[in-house]
Amino acid sequence: MQRQPHDHVATVMHVVGAGRVMPGHLLHDEIIQSSWLRCVQQHRLDPTHAQEAIILPSNRLRTHQDQMEDFIYIARHGLETLYQQVAGLGYCVLLTDAQGVTVDCMGDLGTQPSLRKAGLFLGSDWSEQHAGTCGVGTCIATGQALTVHQGDHFDTTHTPLTCTSAPVFDALGQLTAVLDISALQSPSTKESQHLALELVKVNAHYVENAAFLHRFRQDWVLRLSFAPQFLDVKPDYLLALDERGRVIGHNRRAQLLLEAENGGKTILGLSFERLFNATLSDLGRFAQPRPGNQRTLALAHSKRMLFMVAVPPPSRAISPQTMAHPLPAPLAALSHGDPLLDRQIARAAKLVNAPINLLVTGKTGTGKEYFAKAMHESSNRRNQPFVAVNCAAIPDTLIESELFGYLPGSFSGAGPKGKRGLIQQADGGTLFLDEIGDMPLLLQARLLRVLSEREVLPVGATQPIAVNLHVISATHCDLPALVREGRFRDDLVYRICGAHITLPPLRERHDLSGMIDRLLRQTGPHTSPRSATLELSPEAHKCLMAHHWPGNLRELRNVIDYARSVCNEQRIELEDLPDTLTATATTLASRRQSHPELEALPFPRQDGATDLLAQLHAAHWNISDAARALGLSRMTLYRRMARWGIVSPNHSSRNALM
Repeated sequence: MQRQPHDHVATVMHVVGAGRVMPGHLLHDEIIQSSWLRCVQQHRLDPTHAQEAIILPSNRLRTHQDQMEDFIYIARHGLETLYQQVAGLGYCVLLTDAQGVTVDCMGDLGTQPSLRKAGLFLGSDWSEQHAGTCGVGTCIATGQALTVHQGDHFDTTHTPLTCTSAPVFDALGQLTAVLDISALQSPSTKESQHLALELVKVNAHYVENAAFLHRFRQDWVLRLSFAPQFLDVKPDYLLALDERGRVIGHNRRAQLLLEAENGGKTILGLSFERLFNATLSDLGRFAQPRPGNQRTLALAHSKRMLFMVAVPPPSRAISPQTMAHPLPAPLAALSHGDPLLDRQIARAAKLVNAPINLLVTGKTGTGKEYFAKAMHESSNRRNQPFVAVNCAAIPDTLIESELFGYLPGSFSGAGPKGKRGLIQQADGGTLFLDEIGDMPLLLQARLLRVLSEREVLPVGATQPIAVNLHVISATHCDLPALVREGRFRDDLVYRICGAHITLPPLRERHDLSGMIDRLLRQTGPHTSPRSATLELSPEAHKCLMAHHWPGNLRELRNVIDYARSVCNEQRIELEDLPDTLTATATTLASRRQSHPELEALPFPRQDGATDLLAQLHAAHWNISDAARALGLSRMTLYRRMARWGIVSPNHSSRNALM
């Protein structure tokens, strides 16, 4: 029999009053008791106050559905399959997003009014902070598949229900959805839901794999299992590789298996050879039909044997032999597995010796000069000069003579021997023009001649001097916007932009953990050899991963160098990090108080959304002004608004979030 509401409240209050989990007490396991404590201590919920189910209005529901439209389409078959397995047993099937909002569901139409009242309905909000302890919300909070049965629920409104949920992770290890089956009534024992739990876990795995295979349908996919019988149809482990043989995605089971093999470190960005006792050129034999006993390979560390099938991309001819020839080392070192950056690097590698100029754009500190140096060191000009010019740092009165050089006595203050300009010094090598958006208009015309004629005219000279150079330009500015404002020549844009590479900000990269690991082990003239053995505490690592990194790679390097200098016993603790990082959580909380609408944004890392929303408010929701201030195109700004669920109040039909 179910417990009476006052008995349930007394049980919850007993645990909450103790202020700690009480193992083996009152038939509620530690996961449930921990959730009860969170409900009171973090979410400020009152166990004595029963509340009705929260159903979002249709316009807000559409916002959540639009954010994961492709995923819902992929997952639909999984929902139908699961519902068929439990049809007639009184269950309904829910699919929620990572915020706990039900974006798809199936249930008996005859019980629809009862399901809606209980919250087992489209648009229901089952986040733990709103609904208390429940299958979906507690699954999101813990990342674990579980059953929240009757009296396990925090709110007495939900104690008649039994809810069994399993998380669905994306290819980068982030929880992206929850699959749940719930019933209005059930037997009193929690053990009666054991089969339901296994069904939900299996179907969540199938949905996860389907989404993975859809995402990486144009990449190499490795299907792995410890048994060969279902390798082709229902593999346990999935990995996606880029053209260099580095991991760019995994399903959850592969992540858990291989991270355990590698001491808990992320496997994104690791090479095939780091994970398995085989070479990249061996992939060819796994892509051919073979008996199961000829598909075996061993894990690199434990030497455990698995069975594998390698599936090449269907739409382009990439052979394992091609993959076996890695990118030039200087370019390959720039990424640790970020898929978007990897594609930019792969494209840039084809241009290292091409006779075209390159424009590199990105926020300040994203590594534009490092990228230019890597291009130079990867080219056949690597033994020639690399000359970097910061167009924003040279005074206007000197930039002409610094760039183009001058003859003796050509102007007041000119040296008696003259000077070779920076352009001439780069002859035979690479000229890197950093912050070219800040170059004065008068000099833009002279630079245009250098690029078109490949010759330079020093100040005071009458005969030009031929130069042979590769020009790489960089800027954080929106050059088309500068052209529209009359501050940059449109013909110069076409000259410097023979090819365009965009470097993502650090907060949008998926290889942050790999970059941190690399910098920890990086030694140089100002670091001691012991730096190669530095460790990072879990608390410090969590703080670094949560930081917004407005200064991008430059800021990350400074933070690591600072922590390396102040830490003790070769281990960086949280207190060894700069105060600006440890204050990040306080600052973010303050910003959310200023913009309470951020609480509804469907994005797990909301700091980027905070900056965007603040700029939109400052621009009074003028999209063009906000895009210009952020250095973005209007289309890019619109895409980010859509990604973070930010809707302009000027759109009266979709103003629910504002």
